[in-house]
Amino acid sequence: MSTSPIHNERMAKMTFATVYPHYVAKVEKKGRTEQELNQVIEWLTGFDITKQQQLIDEKATFETFFEQAILHPNVELITGMICGYRIEEIENPLTKKVRYLDKLVDELAKRKKMEKILRS
Repeated sequence: MSTSPIHNERMAKMTFATVYPHYVAKVEKKGRTEQELNQVIEWLTGFDITKQQQLIDEKATFETFFEQAILHPNVELITGMICGYRIEEIENPLTKKVRYLDKLVDELAKRKKMEKILRS
């Protein structure tokens, strides 16, 4: 699926610091913990909690965030719909990575088992 250049640019310039509190609120509202969220982010990006906090403090854009990330080898197993887009059809690499993260947060909020979320 093709996203518009404006959509892709907006994703690139959005900061992890502005989105992270929304992720926390979403998962906690559904009975999950911030620690579980951090575990999911670490699985996807390789960033431990210290690095995640550093990126929040630096107000890193998603472009910078994912430039520094080393994505998990099983990332291609993340499929399905998120925000009206089928992940496996998203053409822009950065937008696809952001949607991977969104999908994992959604799965966490939907109370899926960590083994399934982490594709193990």
